[in-house]
Order: sequence, then structure tokens, then C-alpha cells
Amino acid sequence: MRPSLRPGLRDPSAQINARNGHGPKSRIYRRTRSAPLANYGAVEAKCVAAVQQRSQSIMHLSFVKVAIFLTVYLGVGTMCFYFVRHQLEGDKTKAVLDAVYFCVVTMTTLGYGDLVPNSTLAKLLACAFVFTGMALVALILSKAADYLVERQEMFLTKALHQKCGPIEVHKEVEPKSVRYKCVTVFILLLVLMASGTIFLATVEKFDFVDAFYCVCCTITSLGYGDKSFSTEAGRVFAVFWILASTTCLAQFFLYIAELNTQHRQKALVNLVLTREVTKVDLEAADLDDDGVVGAAEFVIYKLKEMGKINQEDVRLVMKEFEALDVDQSGTLSIKDVTLAQSS
Repeated sequence: MRPSLRPGLRDPSAQINARNGHGPKSRIYRRTRSAPLANYGAVEAKCVAAVQQRSQSIMHLSFVKVAIFLTVYLGVGTMCFYFVRHQLEGDKTKAVLDAVYFCVVTMTTLGYGDLVPNSTLAKLLACAFVFTGMALVALILSKAADYLVERQEMFLTKALHQKCGPIEVHKEVEPKSVRYKCVTVFILLLVLMASGTIFLATVEKFDFVDAFYCVCCTITSLGYGDKSFSTEAGRVFAVFWILASTTCLAQFFLYIAELNTQHRQKALVNLVLTREVTKVDLEAADLDDDGVVGAAEFVIYKLKEMGKINQEDVRLVMKEFEALDVDQSGTLSIKDVTLAQSS
């Protein structure tokens, strides 16, 4: 029979008093602790330091990975399209600049139509680079925006740790993290749209409506082709602005979807916690088939209902518990852990 999950959760003195008939009617549970109270300050300091170190590490790795892939893609693409520059037709400025510009427009699937391949080799190169570019955009979507907001999360976590404990920090950081990402990316998107509109109006000499229209067509990868960057200065600006704006918009929509998923998950949790418990629920929650549902069994069952864990997670945890429970008492002690590790 599987070891009971109940031992150690109820206060033994409460059980003795209950059997004698003069104890409290309600169950008294031990408070679970993540660390000894005497070491709480040290644990809190280590937690903050770990969060800062993790944030810096993630930011550094994300930036390096995106920069390397983007540099390689643009470098190889520029060389390829430079060598076939005579097989591209349309509005041209400088050969190298046009090659970089065409590479960026291809990668973002924008396709203005101001530069198009007109030979078999150029068309095959465009086909190869558009698929590679889409994969690179997916990488940028998963890394670039996280890089921008990770420092905000670090500051938020540090500030909350100075005011409250780890549980409150988790409650505050988890929901606010996605909201901060949405707000940050949305503000950045507005700045990019404004800067693009102003640039097109002043450098490309578009009127304000046409400039805004071109910006919207660009960031959505619509690219009708009736308005595009045709000057040398415009294409230099476009190489950086197109990458930033199209990626920023896509990341914003991803965060909106993530926020919606988070709200739906919260709604599911509320539904699970507020609905009435039935006989079927108790039977399903009774993991050790002893006819009674302990606190740990009830918690596990509710977490499974919320989708936080599944049966395989429970099986793996129980397997580790049984490996550590050397004396098969159904509880873990320092002696059990020491013996298990030594063996």
C-alpha cells in the first residue's frame, strides 16, 4: 500500500485531545515553512540576489543570441543579394544598402515591391531567405521583448522583497509581469509609429496621412507597395526601424494572448475553489484508498483540477518520496534523508 500522505500534517496533540473527547472540534494543521525562521533574513537576501543574477543572465544570453543570429543572417543575405544586385529590378540607391534593405524586407515578409528579383537565381535566393527570416523573426519574438522588460521585473521583485515575504512577492510579480510587458511593448510601439511617421513626412516628403498609412502598412507586414522608402537616408532608417516595429507589434499581440490565457486560468481556479465538493470528488482525491481524504490529498486533487499538475507529476513526486522514506514509515526525517543520500 502506498504510504499515507496525511502523517505530519495534523498536530499530534490535537489528535490525542480529540480521542480523549475534550479537544477542539476543528483540525489544527502545522504551518508549512520553506526555511527556518532564524535564517529567514539570509534566505530572503539570497532570493533577491538569485533573482537579480537570473535576470542579468537571461538578458545577456537573449541579447547575445539574437545579435549573433541577426548578424549572421544579414551578413550572408547582404553578400548574396549584393552579388545578384544586377538581377534585382526597381528603385535603387547604393548597392550594399539596397542589398541590406532587400534582405530586411524579405525577412519580415513585408514585400513592398520597390525591389524585386527578376532572375531564377535571385528568386531562389529570395525563397530561401524568406523562410530563414521567418524563423529568425520567431527567435526575436521570443527573446527581444523579454530582454526589454526583464530589468523591470528585477526591480519589482527587489522592491516587493523589501516590503513583504516571498509568498506576497509571488502573488504580485506573476500577474504584474505580463501586464508590465504589455504596457512596455505598447508604449514602445507608439514611439516607433510616431518616429516612423515623422521620418517619412520629413525625409521622404510624404504628407502626414500617407506617412501614417505607410507606417501602418509596414508594421503589419501588409506592404501594398504604393508607398515605401525610396531615398538613401530612408533605407538606412528602414533597415533598423522595420525590424524593430514589426517585431514589436507581433510581440504585443503575443502578450495580449498570454494575458488572456492568464485571466482564463484564474477563472478556472476560482471555479474549482468555489464549486461544491461531491462524493465523487472525495473518492478521486483518496490517493491511498483508506476511505479518508487528508489535507495533502485534498490539495493535490484541487491542483490537478486547476491544471497545475497532472497524475504523472504526482507519480514522480511519490516515487521520490518512497526512495527517501528508508524506514517505510510514511514520513520523512533527517535520518531518512541522510540514509537515502548515503546509499
